[in-house]
Amino acid sequence: MTKRSTVPDQRAAPATEVVSLGLLCGFRPLPGAQGRLVCGSQLRSADRMLGLFTTITAISAMLVGARFYNHINIWMFVVWMLVLGISQAQLLRLRRVNVASDYADATRAALLRHGAICWLQGAIWVAAMVLFTGEARPEEVVTFWTIACCLMASVAISFQSTPLSASGFILSIGAGTVWMMLRHADPFLAGVVAIYALLALATSLWQAHQFGVQVSTSKALAEKREVVSLLLREHDRDGADVLWQTDTARRLTGVSPAFARMLGKTVEEVDGQSILQVLAGSTWTNGDFDPALHVLAEKLKDRVSFSDLCLSGTVDGARRWWSLSASPRLDEAGNFLGFRGVGSDITVQKETNERISQLARLDTLTNLPNRLNLGEELAKSVEDTQTWQTRCAFMMIDLDRFKSVNDTLGHHVGDQLLAQVAERLRGVCSLNEVCGRLGGDEFAVVVREVADPIYVDRLASAIIEVLSRPYVLDGQTLFIGASIGSAMAPQDGTDADMLMRSADLAMYRAKEAGRGKHLRFTASMHADAEERRNLELALRNAIEAGEFHLVYQPIVNARSRHVIGFEALCRWTHPQLGPIPPSRFIPIAEDTRLISRLGAWVLETACKTACHWPDAVSLSVNVSAQQLCDPEIVPQISAALAQSGLPASRLELEVTESVFMQEETGASQALDRLAKMGIRLSLDDFGTGYSSLGYLSRARFDTIKVDQSFIHGAARGQRESLAIINAVVAMATSLGLETTAEGVETEGEYDIIRALGCSKIQGYYFGRPMSRDESIGLFGRSATQVA
Repeated sequence: MTKRSTVPDQRAAPATEVVSLGLLCGFRPLPGAQGRLVCGSQLRSADRMLGLFTTITAISAMLVGARFYNHINIWMFVVWMLVLGISQAQLLRLRRVNVASDYADATRAALLRHGAICWLQGAIWVAAMVLFTGEARPEEVVTFWTIACCLMASVAISFQSTPLSASGFILSIGAGTVWMMLRHADPFLAGVVAIYALLALATSLWQAHQFGVQVSTSKALAEKREVVSLLLREHDRDGADVLWQTDTARRLTGVSPAFARMLGKTVEEVDGQSILQVLAGSTWTNGDFDPALHVLAEKLKDRVSFSDLCLSGTVDGARRWWSLSASPRLDEAGNFLGFRGVGSDITVQKETNERISQLARLDTLTNLPNRLNLGEELAKSVEDTQTWQTRCAFMMIDLDRFKSVNDTLGHHVGDQLLAQVAERLRGVCSLNEVCGRLGGDEFAVVVREVADPIYVDRLASAIIEVLSRPYVLDGQTLFIGASIGSAMAPQDGTDADMLMRSADLAMYRAKEAGRGKHLRFTASMHADAEERRNLELALRNAIEAGEFHLVYQPIVNARSRHVIGFEALCRWTHPQLGPIPPSRFIPIAEDTRLISRLGAWVLETACKTACHWPDAVSLSVNVSAQQLCDPEIVPQISAALAQSGLPASRLELEVTESVFMQEETGASQALDRLAKMGIRLSLDDFGTGYSSLGYLSRARFDTIKVDQSFIHGAARGQRESLAIINAVVAMATSLGLETTAEGVETEGEYDIIRALGCSKIQGYYFGRPMSRDESIGLFGRSATQVA
């Protein structure tokens, strides 16, 4: 930061704030180092007098024992002395802890602890008055009164810095002494005792107030000494300020050598010269000097003080920056003599600030504009659209498959890849565009002016094409892609934030559409996002509200047509929105991590239902990749089987090959543990994704499910579908696996599938999804009774 150089002036010193009794008592906290300083000062002062107080306490206790020896039980006195000694030992222990840390760790808690111990000691002395003066004679009562007065006086002196401790002790003993006088003497003596106690208390509080004033004054003096010391050390260390003065004609007079060196000249060269001409240097003749020089000229002309006026100039061909401050000089008669001031070379500070400002606006990894810079560029472009009635656009870019590269090859390779992406992106953009990095694997482009929306489409296509080319890093060839969402002002947003949100929605829609695509923002995307948000809120309460239910679709043996199992399917009926299909709520449940709760409920409910079917009928339940990533999935399934009593061999879990896309999450290990429990595994939708045969070796599958798209294709005579089904059946047979054909809806499809060799069939031809009671009713009353 620029060092502040000002002409010395008189400033009013802030009033010293007295430390109040509330702070000294510990009732109000004083934060930070200031609180530890005040508490430490209080306890240090009290500990200095602790020896005197301990001595007086010991003498007083012995005098009480000697005076009341004939009236008290010796063991009662011993116990009382022991309790008093323990309390006094706590004060000594607290002092030892404070001394060991030199009171650096003194806190409000220590102050309150000190007060509590003193209150306790007062109560112990009151107990002595109650226990020992029952049969006392008048002279013995007067003796105890005298001892109590000595104790109150010693506390008022010893603990004047800790008013909570002094007040507690004096109030306790004072109250006990008044009670003793009322019982053994007369009200007049009790009043005298009360007045004495109040005087001792007032004296103690007044001394505490004086202590607070002393602490506050000492603190203020210490702060002033520190400020003065810092200023002197700073001046002696760098000597950055230089002195200068002018006469009434603005000519430099009595210039210090340091001021001349700051300007790259000698004293002789600048003495007698116009300060404006000297500061302007070679630009004086052509008038191309710093505009701040005009400000300086006005200040000199108006004869007013100025401070920290920043100017620039050239010294030996290098640009330099100076800070000047000055005030008018007046003689005793008030006549103007010129200016006297100080100056400093702030070139280093100026360059440092500019560098910091630049770093704050650039992404350090890619050297592209960062989110802040892009936001400012977009805001300016949006403002221009309103001024000039033009259009601008914002493009949000998300890299496809970058996370897998980062996780597999490490962040070092990921950073190199991001740097290459930045270079390619910079090469695609023209002067009309500003590209930058928002963070992570997200980039963005601000298109300052859009003459035709087709221009944005072409630019997006070019970016996707360039970023999808192979990358060679550390001898490895890598492939990634890009998904882009764009929004245009003013139709998609009238400010930068709205435009960014719109482009972000379009980008996520592009990723959902299959990645490697560009989508423009449409108004329906906002509506879809709002609908999704409402569904998410409703989904969070749907399980507890009982809005979910299960239906069961039969799975039959392809040869005998007998029902050999059911697939449990989840359905959601919202009280206001009505039936909501799984294709809408399952992705939301996965994104919001609610799928584990929903999946646990499905497993528990389906297993209980399956217990009402015959023993030969199995239960199939779909399990998502997110569920298998949950460490609690195996205990959840074990609990569902245990609570329902369903054998593990009757449960079949259906998974898709997407579970193997996330190897680092432990999905394969979870499947292996489930298979060892005797649970059957089925690979669902085989043939619709990557269909790598390697997936079949990742887990011990029992069944392969052929997707319904191939079933319908085979019924229409498509050679590709027939070939795929034949290949899947042949492969499953050779591996000892069963095959299930999904979506069989007609007699013709059934005949084809059975002829192709599929072992199990599922579809509307044999039965639509049915309720729990309907599934049980398929097997008649006897089956229910067996279950």
